[in-house]
Amino acid sequence: MAEVLVLVDHVDGEVKKVTTELLTVARRIGEPAAVWIGDGADAGRARLAEYGAAKVYVAPAELGDYVVAPKAELLAKLVGDTSAAAVLVSATAENKEIAGRTAVKLGSGVLTDVVDVTAELVAEHSVFGGSTITHAKVRTGVPVIAVRPNAVTPEPAEGAAAQEDVAVEVSDAAKGAKVVERVAEEKGERPELTEAAIVVSGGRGVGSDDFSVVENLADALGAAVGASRAAVDSGWYPNQFQVGQTGKTVSPNLYVALGISGAIQHRAGMQTSKNILAVNKDPEAPIFELADFGVVGDLHTVAPRLTEEITKRK
Repeated sequence: MAEVLVLVDHVDGEVKKVTTELLTVARRIGEPAAVWIGDGADAGRARLAEYGAAKVYVAPAELGDYVVAPKAELLAKLVGDTSAAAVLVSATAENKEIAGRTAVKLGSGVLTDVVDVTAELVAEHSVFGGSTITHAKVRTGVPVIAVRPNAVTPEPAEGAAAQEDVAVEVSDAAKGAKVVERVAEEKGERPELTEAAIVVSGGRGVGSDDFSVVENLADALGAAVGASRAAVDSGWYPNQFQVGQTGKTVSPNLYVALGISGAIQHRAGMQTSKNILAVNKDPEAPIFELADFGVVGDLHTVAPRLTEEITKRK
């Protein structure tokens, strides 16, 4: 069975959820082999094994000190050494550039913002804000595929995660851009937005920068807080919490939309949620077309009562 290389996303040795999604996809295609760049591989191997990684290729930690070019050179070398069937990365801004550079080095095709991949390496895209589904396949070379975070449900499977140290002769040109500083996003007590099982988002209907009605319900549910583009553009909530086509993509078990009309831009970032609850004063709001459960009413009346009831039942 051919190997499928999966570039690991991690922070301080903690494997991000998107990597478990990529390993789930990789198991459909062949034998998953994780590629770890940076420190903390020992801490992360157990998590990779839990989701079926047969091998973990560990690159020299200093490769993480550079931007994207050395990582592309490493992946291209591993493809040549292992005769891999495909390369999977998460569709972040950095990793999409790595994917493009890797494909150029391999002389193969690249597919980005993919939402699913079949065993035959047919990729599915959700385009035009989620209104259309398309399929594509790389015809030449080893496919390099960037999968959108939260598009696939991760499924555990036992793997050996046998560590294999790898080295690569990085070109001088690839070392031209170096990381001089890393600034971590401020973390609170709530779950990280793209990894949360429950997300409560507020939109234009919140009406001001007082997001406490959204935050209180989120805290009662143990959820992450999100915001629509309208709320972010109005300066009511920080940009890093925006959900939508130009923000973050989420796919929780429960998505609560408070005062969000359901514009196509927002729907593109949350429509794969397992269950959607919408609260909106407008019975004709597009969000109700997508919602599993809907409440026509003022979120400032409905949400506090919901928070109170959840707190009472805990």
